[in-house]
Amino acid sequence: MGFFLLNLSLTDLGCICTTVPKAMYNSLHNTRTISYMGCAAQLFFFFFFISSEFFLLTIMCYDRYVAICKPLHYGTLLGSRACAHMAAAAWATGFLNALLHTANTFSLPLCQGNALGQFFCEIPHILKLSCSHSGYLRETGFIVVSASLAFGCFVFIVFSYVQIFRAVLRIPSEQGRHKAFSTCLPHLVVLSLFLSTAIFSYLKPPSISSPTLDLALSVLYSVVPPALNPLIYSLRNQELKDAIRKMMTGCFSGAIKCLCSGV
Repeated sequence: MGFFLLNLSLTDLGCICTTVPKAMYNSLHNTRTISYMGCAAQLFFFFFFISSEFFLLTIMCYDRYVAICKPLHYGTLLGSRACAHMAAAAWATGFLNALLHTANTFSLPLCQGNALGQFFCEIPHILKLSCSHSGYLRETGFIVVSASLAFGCFVFIVFSYVQIFRAVLRIPSEQGRHKAFSTCLPHLVVLSLFLSTAIFSYLKPPSISSPTLDLALSVLYSVVPPALNPLIYSLRNQELKDAIRKMMTGCFSGAIKCLCSGV
């Protein structure tokens, strides 16, 4: 799990570095421009990191399944070489997915202006600027293929967690069940946050679409999950929890002293 967490951290860092620095620069300099090549690079890297993250989360689900349902076979099924191969497959699939969509999206002629109405380059907003009906259908087909692959991963995740919960509920001791659930909870929280925001962002009904809502949803699935992932997984670290508890106690005590001195 530590090896996969390292890879997940890299995808989180990549997602943040692809969108946030440019958005902060534009905000500080009161501008909303990005070059054509810069937009293409931003879309490619964002799609690359976000796709790789989803595949890594799927692999991490398999890791939890083997650890809980087949613990005696863990060393055989998930040795260092197997982990490296699965991580490499996740990165390679994300790369090919991003390359395919970026090449097709930026091969389309744009005739509806050049204003995206978004804080980073995103495929649905670029497609709105296109005047090529065939290119739009081709990209829609690519999106359907990617969505089918993502749905297959989702079915695998659901099946794995059904088996995990069945195995955990058969554990006789309450302490054992709690320990097993605690190893799955961070992954489940991260996965739920990632999927719920991304699915709603892309599959929401057109009737409720608005620039403000689109912006809020884009921030939710592109910035919030990568920013929260390290915190969610770190909360299993007892030393970190003790440090946070001590910091909050110190802040609370300081606030009480200030109130008392003011009185």
